[in-house]
This record gives sequence, C-alpha cells and structure tokens, in this order.
Amino acid sequence: MKPDLQRRIQRYGWDRAAPHYETGWQDQLWPAQESLLAEADPQPGESVLDISCGTGLVTIPLAEIVHPGGSVTGIDLSEGMIEKARSRAEYKGIGNVHFKHMDAEMLEQADNSFDVVICSLGLMYYPNPEKALSEMFRVLKPGGRAAALVWGARKECGWAEIFPITDQRVESEVCPLFFQLGTGEVLHQSFEKVGFKHIEDHRFSYKLHFRDDKQACTAAFLGGAVALAYQKFDEQTKEEVCQEYLDSITQYRNGQSYDIPGEFVITKGFKQEE
Repeated sequence: MKPDLQRRIQRYGWDRAAPHYETGWQDQLWPAQESLLAEADPQPGESVLDISCGTGLVTIPLAEIVHPGGSVTGIDLSEGMIEKARSRAEYKGIGNVHFKHMDAEMLEQADNSFDVVICSLGLMYYPNPEKALSEMFRVLKPGGRAAALVWGARKECGWAEIFPITDQRVESEVCPLFFQLGTGEVLHQSFEKVGFKHIEDHRFSYKLHFRDDKQACTAAFLGGAVALAYQKFDEQTKEEVCQEYLDSITQYRNGQSYDIPGEFVITKGFKQEE
C-alpha cells in the first residue's frame, strides 16, 4: 500500500473510531499504558511530547504528573481524536497540555525540544515507523528519553482475527504489518538504527476484559483499527463479521464476558548527551 494512501486511511479511520474508542479500549488498555508511563518516568517540570495521543488517555495523566512547571504536547493525525482529547482536558481543567493535528513522520517541532517523547500504540499504524522514531529522536533534548508501546506477537493476541475477517471483504489490507514491530527484537533494532542508546525492552501479557458481546464488537469494529472499513459494510456484512469475530474469541468467553489475551512490548531509549 502506498504511504499516502495508508496515511489517509488511518486518518479517516481513526476519525470514525474516535467516538467509540474509550468505550471499547480505555479500561482495557490502561494497565499497558500505565506500564509505559512507569518506563518513561516523567518528572515534574519536564516537557513531554505524546505522539498518536488519541483521546488523551495517556496525555492527560502525563500533564498531571509533570505539574507543576512541566507541559505536555499531544499530537495525532486524526482531528476527531484531537477534538475528543481537547474536550477531556478542558473538562478536567488541565491547562498545561496542548493538542495539535500533526503527522508523526513529519513533526512540526524544533530539534532538541522535549525531555521525554512517548508513543502509546501508534507506531504499528505508520507507513514508515523508523521515520517516526527518527523524528522522536530529533526532537528530544540530549540526555532525553523516548518510550514506545506496541502490541506484541500476533499469536499472543487473541483478538487478532479482526484483520483477516475484515480483509476478506475489502480490496487492500487494513493494517499491513501490524504485528511486525512487536515480533522478536524488531522494535529494539529500530530504536538502535535511528540512534538511541541504552535501549531497554519489556515484553508482557495480560487479559483484556470485555463485559459482553456488544463491548467486544464495539472495541473490535467501531473503536479500533478497522473502523473505516467496517463503516462501509452493509448491515448484513456487519452482522457477519461480528459473528465471525465472536466465534474467533469464544475460547476466551467467561459467562457473558470475555477475557482475551494481549501481548505488549515497551521499548525505551536515550539520546546521548552531546
């Protein structure tokens, strides 16, 4: 898939997903995002860039952590996500956070601007993840650190059938190479290639809890990576893909709810002092 097309699909897809993202994923992803924050270890007074900030689920806690004296900039390719994030911050009365519509592969930020750069579950969607990592490295201050969270190996993510189920009904892959960065040492090597030093990795798993069929399907098809394709399906096709997905996760069913395994990888690296 051509990069411009992939970027456009991601932008429109996440605009579609924005209203449903928190319903399907906020509670489910917080343990992994909390681990990302712990690895990045932001401190009061620091400046932080949150890339692919989505609805601000990591950005807003970051703003609270670096207060007083610190600030957070959240960027995302989806204007729908940015609008949700900005509304959440305003509702909470958080003034040290700013949101901007921006492409992670072409950051409109000066060199050596931030103490910390974070990317939570965004790198998998970029046409060129190494370019985004290179941009993260560029905007870091010497001595600064970056941390990225990605999904792990495909075979360790019980929800992964949403991709082949959807791809059977569309002309091109929805998320090509989605699990590549979480396989083996790929993310570590990508950090190393763009210049990071003292790189550390943390691979871990836990169960994603969905209370019923509706929440499981909302997360999979309305609030996630295949939202744009799903919105184009007729009602019969929507019913078919939802049922196929539920069949694929039936082994994780517990009464009316589901506890679906998910694997994650966090990689952290430092920009050496000059």
